[in-house]
Amino acid sequence: MVNEPIPSFEELVYKFSAQLSAYLKRMTGNASDADDLLQETLVRIARGLPQFEGRSSVKNWAYRIATYVAIDFLRKKKKNDSREFDESEMATEFDEQDRLVLDEMNDCVRDVINGLPPDYRAALVLYNLQGKSVAETAEILGISQALAKVRIHRGKTRLKEALNKKCDFYTSDQGSLRCDRKNSNKSQ
Repeated sequence: MVNEPIPSFEELVYKFSAQLSAYLKRMTGNASDADDLLQETLVRIARGLPQFEGRSSVKNWAYRIATYVAIDFLRKKKKNDSREFDESEMATEFDEQDRLVLDEMNDCVRDVINGLPPDYRAALVLYNLQGKSVAETAEILGISQALAKVRIHRGKTRLKEALNKKCDFYTSDQGSLRCDRKNSNKSQ
């Protein structure tokens, strides 16, 4: 049992909204969807806070709620969904050619990540992008650590396989990693 004081809803919003928003953006790949999901997450936190028993940290509990909200959303919106990148998140030091190449690579990688099952995607985002430990990932997802390790491993394996099927990777003359989409016979 975690022995931390339970904050007020306002304190929770102040402490965790930015982190939850960034997490939801990574889960959905879309700032607008993430904003909507953050609102839903905050509503669920407000409803659940009076019953929160402190069996986990408040932060992990909030992440768990955000994860469930995101997974529900992703399952509903599974088919042929095009995602947008928020250009404000992109580095501004690139010239136009570098920006185009980076945008194309990001679109390709985001498409592959979006194609992963939501459970694997959540584990990968928490562990690899949010920097959570396996134990924290397991707690947030409400699964055992062994299952969290399996989801992370399988998610990475599926991601690698899908990237290799969809992208040709190479190093540019300047030493930068580049990729080109492979031609696909499927019409999407």
